[in-house]
Amino acid sequence: MKEKLRHFIFSELIFHEAPETFGDADDLLEAGLDSMGIMRLIMFAEKEFSVTLPDTEIEPNNVRSLNALEQWIQLAPRA
Repeated sequence: MKEKLRHFIFSELIFHEAPETFGDADDLLEAGLDSMGIMRLIMFAEKEFSVTLPDTEIEPNNVRSLNALEQWIQLAPRA
């Protein structure tokens, strides 16, 4: 799951010279993930992993890192 998220984020949302060096706990928001990117990321995750990520749970702590995203997606209701 993390590799699919990593690939999408660094090919579509954030420019990073060496995405393979970006750690699972590194801060995506500091790396440049913005609100529009977060919405695109949520749409991707919902489709790719067949989950529903509730609007009420869209907060920085759920999208701050690959680890946080993975945990949020794993706990989300299945679509």
